[in-house]
Amino acid sequence: MHETNLTVRFGETDALGHINNTSYFIYLEEARIRFLEALGYGADAKNWNFILASAKCDFVSQGYFNQKLGIKTFVSKIGTKSFQLEHDIVVEETNELIARGNVTMVYFDFETQKSEPLPELIKDGLRQHLILS
Repeated sequence: MHETNLTVRFGETDALGHINNTSYFIYLEEARIRFLEALGYGADAKNWNFILASAKCDFVSQGYFNQKLGIKTFVSKIGTKSFQLEHDIVVEETNELIARGNVTMVYFDFETQKSEPLPELIKDGLRQHLILS
């Protein structure tokens, strides 16, 4: 499991004072990028071979401005050309779950505009973070 930490900024909240629902997808993206970097895949656009095929977020409890959040990321499924990541967003201080995200990433060749099988090296790295429910 990989953890990304962040602090909720004022601009990520709405008129009701809690985290705006669209902000959670920004948090999921941040966690996804940090997770892939930890596996050795930087965010260099020329060497990027992943596209987002699906993203879902369940809002469990409200989050607020200036809260410190931890996003726990792990792999739930590894397919032939894609993999799924799960994200638990928790308040660091209490470990309260406030949102749960799920994304599907596809290994993609931007030159041919087609998906490709995941290389074994990538699968090996993903397996280190695989947690089956």
